[in-house]
Amino acid sequence: MPEFIDLLPPDIALTNFLEQIPRQVESEVIEVKSALGRVAVNDVHAPHSLPAFHRSTVDGYAVIASDTHGASDSQPVYLVQIEEIKMGESPDFTLLTTQCGLIHTGGMLPKGSDAVVMLENTQVARPGEIEILRAVAEGENVIKVGEDIAAGAVVVAGGTLLRAAEIGGLLALGITELQVARRPRVGIISSGDEIIPPESVPNPGQVRDINSYSLSALVEQAGGVPQRYGIIPDDYEKLRGGLERAIDENNMVVITAGSSASSRDLTAQVINSLGGPGVITHGVNIRPGKPTILAGCQPAGVDWIKPVIGLPGNPVSALVIGILFVEPVINFLHGQDYLRPRGRLEAKLAINLASKAGREDWVPVKILPVENGFSAEPIFGKSNLIFTLCRADGLLHIPPHSTGLNAGEIAEVMLLN
Repeated sequence: MPEFIDLLPPDIALTNFLEQIPRQVESEVIEVKSALGRVAVNDVHAPHSLPAFHRSTVDGYAVIASDTHGASDSQPVYLVQIEEIKMGESPDFTLLTTQCGLIHTGGMLPKGSDAVVMLENTQVARPGEIEILRAVAEGENVIKVGEDIAAGAVVVAGGTLLRAAEIGGLLALGITELQVARRPRVGIISSGDEIIPPESVPNPGQVRDINSYSLSALVEQAGGVPQRYGIIPDDYEKLRGGLERAIDENNMVVITAGSSASSRDLTAQVINSLGGPGVITHGVNIRPGKPTILAGCQPAGVDWIKPVIGLPGNPVSALVIGILFVEPVINFLHGQDYLRPRGRLEAKLAINLASKAGREDWVPVKILPVENGFSAEPIFGKSNLIFTLCRADGLLHIPPHSTGLNAGEIAEVMLLN
């Protein structure tokens, strides 16, 4: 049986892989209100300043700041109220010295005014006359024109993943359509003579297909469009035909099961038969997921090299490697200008954990709140036990330079979400 040689650390393996896979981003125009989780293709510039007029941030009185200097509870300043500024309207008057205008939060400041006194720092002395009980500085309680964003400024950079905030900001500027990257299409193949569909009843020695469906969910969560190609037996020609079709119809392909160093595992052979560069990395210094394959294929008739990732067949290994490698490649193909990290937190390890120096370990853990932070309790189980991950909140990271972690040590946990 062949052995893995010169295992690469996961981060180096991923970096080397992405450097050899060209990014071909297809785009489409969609409505901004439906763009959550999509990626902007080009920089988007503000068509006008926001806000477009000086606005009050409080309920109170629009004033000329210098008129309020020295005002206090014991020595108020008296101003003449000449108008009330109505919401949604532009004031049709200019404020002169010793005058003020009643204004509401979000209202437009009249010409001549440069500050707002909060309502609670005023009182009505007599009809039309207002006591100012606190001085304000120029610009106080005011959002100025362009303070949020100036006309012409980049509001969303190309390669930005659109969140709720970006959608709100674009619509605030009247931008209702946007050019975004198409979601990467990801072909998913399960291989193995022992694999059967989930709806079938397994005979002795058979197992239901888990990986096609868990990986489809992972792909969708990461912003891709999964396309399952069913179960292919351990047959060279059938696997080659299935992989060739999946490469032709998708932006990348993920294969599970045929990546371990075994004479019956044909994935690497099939990949190398379908055009260069073929297998880039076979074996990563990580647990679980050591026999991972990172490759690129360009069969005849395909315009560019497409990434192909071979995952271990064990469900835990497949999902962990899916998180560490498949998700970042989807981000890359989706046009993101950086690899989006998952949420992480620091937690105190509940028990001792051993590791092998030079190998990076990811251990399923349960996160529990404790005084001044969180506790991480390892969930032990072999890599073919899917419910190990079902019970976990995150994956605790043991770095390659460590031979393990002691109970009570603070460790980094990548959250499963």
